[in-house]
Amino acid sequence: MPKTDRIDFADLKSFLTIVRCRSFTLAAIELGQTPSALSHAMRRLEDRLGAKLLNRSSRAVSATAVGADLAARLENGFNEIGSALETFDAPGTARLGEIRLNVFADAAHLLIAPALPEFARQCPDARLTVVVENRPIDIVAEGYDAGIRYGHYVPEDMVAVPLSGPQRWVLAAAPAYLDRHGSPRVLDELSNHTGLQLLLGDNSSYRWELKEKGQARRLRVPGLLTINDTATTISACKAGLGIAYVLEARIADELARGELRIVLEKHAYPEDPFHIYYSSRRFKHPALLTLIDIIRQQHALPKLATRGRGRATRPIAI
Repeated sequence: MPKTDRIDFADLKSFLTIVRCRSFTLAAIELGQTPSALSHAMRRLEDRLGAKLLNRSSRAVSATAVGADLAARLENGFNEIGSALETFDAPGTARLGEIRLNVFADAAHLLIAPALPEFARQCPDARLTVVVENRPIDIVAEGYDAGIRYGHYVPEDMVAVPLSGPQRWVLAAAPAYLDRHGSPRVLDELSNHTGLQLLLGDNSSYRWELKEKGQARRLRVPGLLTINDTATTISACKAGLGIAYVLEARIADELARGELRIVLEKHAYPEDPFHIYYSSRRFKHPALLTLIDIIRQQHALPKLATRGRGRATRPIAI
């Protein structure tokens, strides 16, 4: 009997999860098993293959050279199996599978939240997990099916689809703040104002990027409040605590109600459209394509022209 006939495919899936997580504990949490059970499964797999697949230490787990090669080959095979199941279209079958998205906060507010009711209506059996965080990550390595970022942040080896039109970063302030401190007329006058500082996902303070004579100019505005959450920044701005640097789309309602005003509008900084991106192996996931179409339609963009084709292109601008 060939040795491969005695191998449990569940052990192979566990092996791939351990390699991706680089930890028996994290893999056990993801798979709903105990670390001890995974350890036994890996010893069983190594015995049956006659090769050491993992290097184990008290701090980390890594694949051996043989294990890394096997993991790469298995990944392709499991991707094909997953693609076949996700696109299986028999009469009476529901949309299969789960989608795990990693989305930064502004996109979650502007794109995902408005699309959820229609997505739930069209895909009632799909499981959707949305993780909101602003740090840059490797979505494949961390087990996500897709991510949403600005176009220029999308890795080159990913399929990327625009979900919106171009965005603008603007300076905004409450009327009460402007009444007390006046409205800056040129960029250099910002040094005399209070800025609400923006904290990035890597915990560094962001220098505001503004447009001056067709070029980008980065500057730091003094201020004692540093916030990494847009909603809290908007609340502080409405309270008259300083000038905020935010996406114009995030304060559309506040601008319409007169609670905030844009200052130095000619210096607003143009930004790429929001893009959803994923590896090519996830392109045919029906629920993911449905979510993309819902968001694009809500932002007056046409349905995906690539739907139904065997391979997607990588559009970066619209």
